[in-house]
Amino acid sequence: MKRKLMLLMTCLMIGIGLVNAQVKKVTGTVTSEEDGLPVVGASVLVKGTTVGTVTDIDGNFTISNVPSSAGTLVVSFIGLETQEVKIQPVMKVVLKSDAEVLDEVVVTAYGTATKGTFTGSASVMKADKIEKRQVSNITNALAGAVAGVQIQSSNGQPGEDAKVRIRGVGSINAGTEPLYVVDGMPFDGDLSSLNTQDIESMTVLKDAASTALYGARGANGIIMITTKKGASGKARVNFDAKWGANSRAVTNYDVIDSPNQYMELAYQSLKNAGLYNLGYDDAAAHAYANSTIFKNASGGVGYQVYTLPEGEGMFTTDGRVNPNAKLGYSDGTYYYTPDDWEKEMFKNKLRQEYNLSVSGGNERATFYFSLGYLDDQGVIDGSGFKRYSGRLNGDYKVNDWLKVGANVAYNFTNSRYPGEQQNTASSGNAFYIANFAAPIYPLYVRDANGNIMTNNGRKVYDYGDGQSTNQSRSFMSISNPAGDLIYNKTEYLMDIINANWYAQITPIKGLTLTARYGLHIDNTRYNDLGNAYMGQTASYGGTATQEHMRTFGFDQQYVANYNFSIDDVHHIDLTAGYDGYNMEKTDFYGYGTNLYNPESYYLGNTIDNWQLGGVKNEYATHGIFARVNYSYNDKYIGNVSYRRDASSRFAPDHRWGDFWAASVAWRISEEAFMEDVEWVNQLKLKASFGQQGNDDILMGDLTTKNYYPYIDQYRISGANGVYSDGVLYYKGNPDLTWETSTSYNVGVDFSLFKNKLTGTLEYFGRKSSDMLYNLPTAGSLGYTSMPVNVGSMTNSGFEMDFTYNIIQNKNVTWDVNFNATFIKNKINELHENLNGRLIDGTRIYEEGESMYRMYLVEYAGVDETTGEALYWTADKDEKGNIIGRKKTTDYVDAQNYRIATDDMMPTVYGGIGTSVTAYGFDASISLSYQLGGEIYDSGYAVTMHGGYQRGGTAWNKDILNAWTPTNTRTDVPRLDAEDRYTNSTSTRFLTSSNYLNINNITVGYTLPKSWTQKMQIEKLRIYFTADNLGFISARKGLDPRQSYTTATTALYTPIRTISGGINLTF
Repeated sequence: MKRKLMLLMTCLMIGIGLVNAQVKKVTGTVTSEEDGLPVVGASVLVKGTTVGTVTDIDGNFTISNVPSSAGTLVVSFIGLETQEVKIQPVMKVVLKSDAEVLDEVVVTAYGTATKGTFTGSASVMKADKIEKRQVSNITNALAGAVAGVQIQSSNGQPGEDAKVRIRGVGSINAGTEPLYVVDGMPFDGDLSSLNTQDIESMTVLKDAASTALYGARGANGIIMITTKKGASGKARVNFDAKWGANSRAVTNYDVIDSPNQYMELAYQSLKNAGLYNLGYDDAAAHAYANSTIFKNASGGVGYQVYTLPEGEGMFTTDGRVNPNAKLGYSDGTYYYTPDDWEKEMFKNKLRQEYNLSVSGGNERATFYFSLGYLDDQGVIDGSGFKRYSGRLNGDYKVNDWLKVGANVAYNFTNSRYPGEQQNTASSGNAFYIANFAAPIYPLYVRDANGNIMTNNGRKVYDYGDGQSTNQSRSFMSISNPAGDLIYNKTEYLMDIINANWYAQITPIKGLTLTARYGLHIDNTRYNDLGNAYMGQTASYGGTATQEHMRTFGFDQQYVANYNFSIDDVHHIDLTAGYDGYNMEKTDFYGYGTNLYNPESYYLGNTIDNWQLGGVKNEYATHGIFARVNYSYNDKYIGNVSYRRDASSRFAPDHRWGDFWAASVAWRISEEAFMEDVEWVNQLKLKASFGQQGNDDILMGDLTTKNYYPYIDQYRISGANGVYSDGVLYYKGNPDLTWETSTSYNVGVDFSLFKNKLTGTLEYFGRKSSDMLYNLPTAGSLGYTSMPVNVGSMTNSGFEMDFTYNIIQNKNVTWDVNFNATFIKNKINELHENLNGRLIDGTRIYEEGESMYRMYLVEYAGVDETTGEALYWTADKDEKGNIIGRKKTTDYVDAQNYRIATDDMMPTVYGGIGTSVTAYGFDASISLSYQLGGEIYDSGYAVTMHGGYQRGGTAWNKDILNAWTPTNTRTDVPRLDAEDRYTNSTSTRFLTSSNYLNINNITVGYTLPKSWTQKMQIEKLRIYFTADNLGFISARKGLDPRQSYTTATTALYTPIRTISGGINLTF
């Protein structure tokens, strides 16, 4: 290890040494001719070298390493004319306005392009915006930042990936995630391993013209991630530190938290059961409710937490809690009193992050070196994410015709997961229990005097199972996630190495030959300990699970590029190459029970019930590609690309697919007739059309990738060394082949009013044909589905993206940005056996309609006479013919006449933001929004009725409007512990999916250079930043960002983080 560290530090010191061996120093100032103000961020480069710098906030620059042979500086800035000026010791450069200047660089497949000449669809998110977000996973930084990109997340666990959707979803059963490409190499690793502080930019490629060269893997869009590199000039050291606190960004539903009020509603539910279901009169129903309330049956809560005078009931005849009842009850052995489960389990926790980077270089070599540490403790015990990261990027120009470079990153992450957090009805799910438990249950076991009991110095938790104490809960007995979070342990330990290296040869002018290799190694260890003290695992003497997963990926690319010009007007760029990717995943796991040491999760620590298993998957793609770019005088631009791809997921006869794209652009602003139109700086029309493939079919669970869908797959099981025959569980299809995605894009890019207003308008469409689909089969066959190519689907829509620079001068800048995406989804064709319609539980897929519709019983309100829930059903004549519809209380009958909802997708989604700088101060805010859709609020449904013969569930305050004989005009049915169908799945629980979220607010102050230079500091900035600071939706507790169709609070909540930080540059 010491030798490795010495080698690393030697490379670092050599790089720094190279920087300091300079021969000449040049200083100067760059100003704008238009207003005479300093130009901040102008590029100043020694011509013919990579030596250069950028101007500071006062327009000043210093280059200390100018080669003695150099004679010219090249000075440039977006929107201003590039100047070449003779080098002098002290210089003053004035840049003129130039409408022809192209703007930002777009990272594309196997190359780059300027946005002005780019013919495809792409959006760039730069480091200044990425670094403001306090995210453990870079996918969350994209929320609201890029037109056409929507972020969905049902798991706020630190480090977890979000679902990224680029221009909708193109398949029912195939993968819909975009391809991630890091520094030119496809990336299949855990995105949480990437340090956001190392990222220079993220470019989202959205249409076929942008993504076709990646063939099989780019059908759902591509996110190109470029990490930071060194630049010529003196070595620069940057240190950034931030400390903050996490809390829940989305709180629970507005539930009743008063024990008395809850008990009175429970009484009402039991009394109504007696009146309307059991045939009791009022007095008998009152007695029934009083005698049942503390039972773990028939709708009782199961716990007595009130002390009552002898002979008196819990409730008076008017349904109120007995005024003589006292909260808190002792049975002589234990004392029972309610605890605030939400307060006890959810806590404000620490988030801290530190990053150090060193970068620099000279005309031949550049380097970037970084170290990072992140500790994100989430919002509950047993949860958190730690990351130790290191990166070294370097480029070296060996001579005039050979350049080499490498990017190497190592990351170690430790993710601590609270168990069962993705199972929305699990007794081990802390969010489910805490959010849906009635406010009457103890969290801890207390002795008869009311003191919390301890075991080996740890608090003893009440699992509500009749064994922890003498009482048993109605709601989720044998569960106490608060105890599980302390006593159980779940963790993922990941060692991740990402490396890519290249050699580039330039044998003749304009021709480059590049060989690039990428290596990804991911070793993941999963450890899970089920404690031996209490809860469900205690009955087994504790449980231990261990799993070792290893991913090895290797990518090799060979690319030839030749660009040349004819008569300085015809510009031609030719690219051809080969890309081969091989991946191997291995997984070995074991399980055992009855632990020797109750604190150890190692399998050698278990005695009984050993279970072992393992699997190996391999995947490979190979492709050849070519691209031709043509530009006439940078005015008329065309692009044609082709790729032939092979995927190991298909049988040999069906592995190869041909994919292509073509695009054109017309820069109208370059035409002679536009010379006098001074308010138009840039105006470009563009269009693209192309076809790609998708091979990413999933298993029936729609989460697990299927690497061998063309062959039958068997599961082998056995015990005591005797193995049974393999059981067929997946029926392969040797005729399976590529899902094809055909897309088009038409748009306009513009820059107006002296580049104050810039933006893009685009209309797009994507049709997926021969969709990869798991066709349902009869269960008697031994498998439930078979993969086929069938049907087609279309996504189409419109995007807009604007930025307006309100003020831009030496002391003050102010800009606003806005993006919006309108999108529609339509299923064009399904399998012929389905007759145009597939019903899958509460989902319906129908030709001519969106795939995001539910199939539900239609709610019809409340019977004003009885308070029962009403549903729409068919009205029939005497012969059984349907003649209309009618209301019924028979939910079972209404299930035969369910209806399809409207399209539940939002009509529009996007983001809004603004940033201001003034006299050293800076402030920015970014928001994301969604409008026009609907969602099924399953969490709210749980809180609107206890359920049939079930008590102890939290109730929403809306339940106070339930039907009573004096409140008959309401849409909330009567409370009734014997009613099976009051809160059954129906359109009653559909609600608006509109939301507005404050993604980030950042405020900072950069100290004047006159102060910091005295301390040998180039830049010192102090800042405060807050993520997820405010969230608005149709109902408190509802988070529509989880999916297009359903939402619940029984999942790990998104996290709000408020931090302070300091950034130093030396």
